[in-house]
Amino acid sequence: MAEKTLETLFHETLKDIYYAERKILKALPKMAKGANSSQLKAAFEKHRDQTETHVERLQQVFEIFGKRAQGKTCEAIEGIIAEGEEILENFKGQPAVDAGLASAAQAVEHYEIARYGTLARWAGDLGLKDAQKLLAMTLDEETATDKELTALAESSLNPAAKAA
Repeated sequence: MAEKTLETLFHETLKDIYYAERKILKALPKMAKGANSSQLKAAFEKHRDQTETHVERLQQVFEIFGKRAQGKTCEAIEGIIAEGEEILENFKGQPAVDAGLASAAQAVEHYEIARYGTLARWAGDLGLKDAQKLLAMTLDEETATDKELTALAESSLNPAAKAA
Protein backbone atom coordinates (compact mmCIF):
# COMPACT_ATOMS: atom_id res chain seq x y z
CA MET A 1 0.00 0.00 0.00
CA ALA A 2 1.34 3.42 -0.99
CA GLU A 3 2.17 5.81 1.82
CA LYS A 4 -0.57 8.36 2.55
CA THR A 5 0.86 11.85 2.96
CA LEU A 6 -0.30 15.45 3.25
CA GLU A 7 0.00 15.59 -0.54
CA THR A 8 -2.43 12.66 -0.75
CA LEU A 9 -4.88 14.41 1.59
CA PHE A 10 -4.56 17.63 -0.38
CA HIS A 11 -5.27 15.86 -3.68
CA GLU A 12 -8.24 13.90 -2.31
CA THR A 13 -9.75 17.02 -0.71
CA LEU A 14 -9.17 18.99 -3.91
CA LYS A 15 -11.11 16.35 -5.87
CA ASP A 16 -13.86 16.50 -3.24
CA ILE A 17 -14.38 20.27 -3.46
CA TYR A 18 -14.08 20.21 -7.26
CA TYR A 19 -16.97 17.75 -7.39
CA ALA A 20 -18.88 19.83 -4.83
CA GLU A 21 -18.46 23.10 -6.73
CA ARG A 22 -19.66 21.55 -9.96
CA LYS A 23 -22.67 20.07 -8.16
CA ILE A 24 -23.41 23.47 -6.59
CA LEU A 25 -23.35 25.07 -10.06
CA LYS A 26 -26.25 22.82 -11.03
CA ALA A 27 -28.20 23.42 -7.81
CA LEU A 28 -28.04 27.23 -7.69
CA PRO A 29 -30.38 27.89 -10.65
CA LYS A 30 -32.99 25.60 -9.07
CA MET A 31 -32.67 27.47 -5.78
CA ALA A 32 -32.97 30.84 -7.54
CA LYS A 33 -36.06 29.65 -9.40
CA GLY A 34 -37.66 28.42 -6.18
CA ALA A 35 -37.02 31.59 -4.20
CA ASN A 36 -39.81 34.13 -3.71
CA SER A 37 -37.53 36.99 -2.67
CA SER A 38 -35.96 38.93 -5.54
CA GLN A 39 -32.98 39.67 -3.27
CA LEU A 40 -32.45 35.97 -2.59
CA LYS A 41 -32.81 35.15 -6.30
CA ALA A 42 -30.16 37.79 -7.05
CA ALA A 43 -27.87 36.39 -4.34
CA PHE A 44 -28.13 32.89 -5.83
CA GLU A 45 -27.45 34.21 -9.33
CA LYS A 46 -24.44 36.19 -8.11
CA HIS A 47 -23.08 33.15 -6.32
CA ARG A 48 -23.54 31.02 -9.43
CA ASP A 49 -21.26 33.41 -11.32
CA GLN A 50 -18.75 33.26 -8.47
CA THR A 51 -18.93 29.48 -8.42
CA GLU A 52 -17.97 29.35 -12.10
CA THR A 53 -14.85 31.31 -11.14
CA HIS A 54 -14.23 28.93 -8.21
CA VAL A 55 -14.28 25.96 -10.58
CA GLU A 56 -11.79 27.73 -12.87
CA ARG A 57 -9.52 28.48 -9.91
CA LEU A 58 -9.66 24.86 -8.80
CA GLN A 59 -8.61 23.82 -12.29
CA GLN A 60 -5.61 26.14 -11.91
CA VAL A 61 -4.80 24.60 -8.52
CA PHE A 62 -4.86 21.12 -10.04
CA GLU A 63 -2.47 22.37 -12.73
CA ILE A 64 -0.12 23.92 -10.16
CA PHE A 65 -0.23 20.65 -8.22
CA GLY A 66 0.58 18.73 -11.40
CA LYS A 67 -2.61 16.70 -11.50
CA ARG A 68 -5.53 16.43 -13.88
CA ALA A 69 -8.67 18.24 -12.71
CA GLN A 70 -11.15 15.61 -11.62
CA GLY A 71 -13.78 15.23 -8.98
CA LYS A 72 -14.71 12.42 -6.68
CA THR A 73 -18.19 11.99 -5.27
CA CYS A 74 -18.66 14.17 -2.22
CA GLU A 75 -21.30 12.55 -0.05
CA ALA A 76 -21.43 15.60 2.21
CA ILE A 77 -22.46 18.01 -0.56
CA GLU A 78 -24.88 15.41 -1.94
CA GLY A 79 -26.62 15.37 1.46
CA ILE A 80 -26.59 19.13 1.93
CA ILE A 81 -28.04 19.69 -1.55
CA ALA A 82 -30.67 17.00 -0.95
CA GLU A 83 -31.73 18.86 2.20
CA GLY A 84 -32.09 22.05 0.16
CA GLU A 85 -34.17 20.24 -2.43
CA GLU A 86 -36.37 18.87 0.36
CA ILE A 87 -36.94 22.40 1.69
CA LEU A 88 -37.78 23.58 -1.81
CA GLU A 89 -40.29 20.75 -2.26
CA ASN A 90 -41.90 20.95 1.19
CA PHE A 91 -42.11 24.74 1.41
CA LYS A 92 -42.69 25.67 -2.24
CA GLY A 93 -44.89 28.75 -2.49
CA GLN A 94 -44.88 29.22 1.29
CA PRO A 95 -43.56 32.32 3.04
CA ALA A 96 -40.91 30.27 4.86
CA VAL A 97 -39.34 28.90 1.67
CA ASP A 98 -36.86 31.79 1.43
CA ALA A 99 -35.68 31.44 5.02
CA GLY A 100 -35.26 27.71 4.42
CA LEU A 101 -33.38 28.19 1.15
CA ALA A 102 -31.06 30.74 2.76
CA SER A 103 -30.40 28.26 5.55
CA ALA A 104 -29.65 25.48 3.05
CA ALA A 105 -27.34 27.79 1.11
CA GLN A 106 -25.48 28.64 4.31
CA ALA A 107 -24.97 24.94 5.00
CA VAL A 108 -23.28 24.75 1.59
CA GLU A 109 -21.20 27.84 2.36
CA HIS A 110 -20.07 26.45 5.71
CA TYR A 111 -18.95 23.23 4.05
CA GLU A 112 -17.03 25.19 1.42
CA ILE A 113 -15.46 27.46 4.03
CA ALA A 114 -14.20 24.40 5.93
CA ARG A 115 -12.77 22.83 2.77
CA TYR A 116 -11.15 25.97 1.39
CA GLY A 117 -9.66 26.90 4.75
CA THR A 118 -8.06 23.48 5.04
CA LEU A 119 -6.87 23.40 1.43
CA ALA A 120 -5.33 26.88 1.66
CA ARG A 121 -3.46 25.91 4.82
CA TRP A 122 -2.24 22.64 3.31
CA ALA A 123 -1.19 24.37 0.08
CA GLY A 124 0.97 26.66 2.20
CA ASP A 125 2.41 23.70 4.11
CA LEU A 126 3.24 22.03 0.79
CA GLY A 127 4.94 25.16 -0.57
CA LEU A 128 2.27 25.72 -3.22
CA LYS A 129 2.08 29.48 -2.71
CA ASP A 130 0.24 30.24 -5.96
CA ALA A 131 -2.35 27.57 -5.15
CA GLN A 132 -2.63 28.91 -1.62
CA LYS A 133 -3.45 32.40 -2.97
CA LEU A 134 -6.15 31.04 -5.29
CA LEU A 135 -7.71 28.96 -2.52
CA ALA A 136 -7.58 31.88 -0.08
CA MET A 137 -9.34 34.12 -2.62
CA THR A 138 -12.17 31.61 -2.88
CA LEU A 139 -12.29 31.21 0.90
CA ASP A 140 -12.74 34.99 1.24
CA GLU A 141 -15.57 34.98 -1.32
CA GLU A 142 -17.34 32.05 0.35
CA THR A 143 -17.08 33.81 3.72
CA ALA A 144 -18.49 37.02 2.21
CA THR A 145 -21.40 35.08 0.67
CA ASP A 146 -22.17 33.51 4.05
CA LYS A 147 -22.24 36.97 5.67
CA GLU A 148 -24.49 38.32 2.90
CA LEU A 149 -26.91 35.44 3.38
CA THR A 150 -26.96 36.02 7.14
CA ALA A 151 -27.73 39.72 6.65
CA LEU A 152 -30.48 38.96 4.14
CA ALA A 153 -32.03 36.30 6.38
CA GLU A 154 -31.96 38.53 9.46
CA SER A 155 -33.21 41.68 7.73
CA SER A 156 -36.06 40.25 5.65
CA LEU A 157 -36.34 36.50 5.04
CA ASN A 158 -36.73 35.30 8.63
CA PRO A 159 -39.09 38.14 9.65
CA ALA A 160 -41.26 37.45 6.59
CA ALA A 161 -41.40 33.74 7.41
CA LYS A 162 -42.29 34.51 11.04
CA ALA A 163 -44.99 37.07 10.16
CA ALA A 164 -46.85 34.68 7.87
